[in-house]
Amino acid sequence: MRFASLGSGSRGNATLVEAGATLLMLDCGFSVRETERRLSVLGCAPERISALLVTHEHGDHLRGVAPLARKYRIPVWLTHGTWQMMRDCALPDVRYCNGHQSFGIGDLRVEPFTVPHDAREPCQFCFSASGRRLGVLTDTGRPTAHILDRLGGCDALLLECNHDRDLLANGPYSPALKRRVGGPLGHLSNEQAGALLARLELSRLQHLVAAHLSEQNNRPELARAALARGAGCAPEQIAVAGQDTGLDWRLIT
Repeated sequence: MRFASLGSGSRGNATLVEAGATLLMLDCGFSVRETERRLSVLGCAPERISALLVTHEHGDHLRGVAPLARKYRIPVWLTHGTWQMMRDCALPDVRYCNGHQSFGIGDLRVEPFTVPHDAREPCQFCFSASGRRLGVLTDTGRPTAHILDRLGGCDALLLECNHDRDLLANGPYSPALKRRVGGPLGHLSNEQAGALLARLELSRLQHLVAAHLSEQNNRPELARAALARGAGCAPEQIAVAGQDTGLDWRLIT
């Protein structure tokens, strides 16, 4: 199994997960043209995508889902609540999931799990194949016991480090937006992400990736430092999924 990011941040998100003949895309917050360009950089043809999975209805995760699905006839998996928020989007093939039941797509096992975020029915995902497991957690206001249970024992983690608390407090956002981002239904801070890691069983962890960094309220070195403290590793061992550069393929062995 391997994974990559087309880009991660408030201007667009998309993650690839591949095992065997199965290639999944988690979210698509870019235009079709930009998605095709970023896929090409990663050596992928959009025709190979087996399914699109949607975490929630916010534009930086959803913007390109319907156009890409229509152009390439890709089935889209999402919760009933997310679908209710995008019913005006024409999709060629809608399939439903929920945060408490896993399902299979080709060579991959998909495990959705519920998260606290200001969306209708948001979820995040773990993926497994051949005894290896990848956990993805972004757009989450706070760690929960359910999240900790889902992410323990993963071989790779892509984890939100949205903001540094001091940079957010002193940054350009309005007071209302600061409260939303830093609130219990907003986004994980560096400190929250590091504290979450410290509570996980990490003996199998091969890859740790900081994701969904705010361009206004965070810096890669701050995110790496917080995750390094939580995981008990060197900051240099932590990768960052960038907004413009994404993340090249990482192989889980």
